[in-house]
Amino acid sequence: MPLHHLTRFPRLEFIGAPTPLEYLPRLSDYLGREIYIKRDDVTPIAMGGNKLRKLEFLVADALREGADTLITAGAIQSNHVRQTAAVAAKLGLHCVALLENPIGTTAENYLTNGNRLFTGFI
Repeated sequence: MPLHHLTRFPRLEFIGAPTPLEYLPRLSDYLGREIYIKRDDVTPIAMGGNKLRKLEFLVADALREGADTLITAGAIQSNHVRQTAAVAAKLGLHCVALLENPIGTTAENYLTNGNRLFTGFI
């Protein structure tokens, strides 16, 4: 789908501007071609990430439909869950996150730190 076709869908601007491309000289030298990385880690909400790109459209549609709660599901350490919770908090919406433990670990560090810890603050 050409990019201009996206304008027909409701959208909220969470990212604000294009994220930078960063040249990776050592990897480029190693592979013998120019290699760049898209720096979506510098997006402005919840420690960054590319999940905001789809949330711009999904949340706009939810608001258009009158939603007051965002419901999402993912692994305990899910980046998508973290960013959905942050977007909900930013917009004054409720958020219900259904978390799963796909690797079946009982390690306290996995169950309570990282994205799980951060999502709990939001």
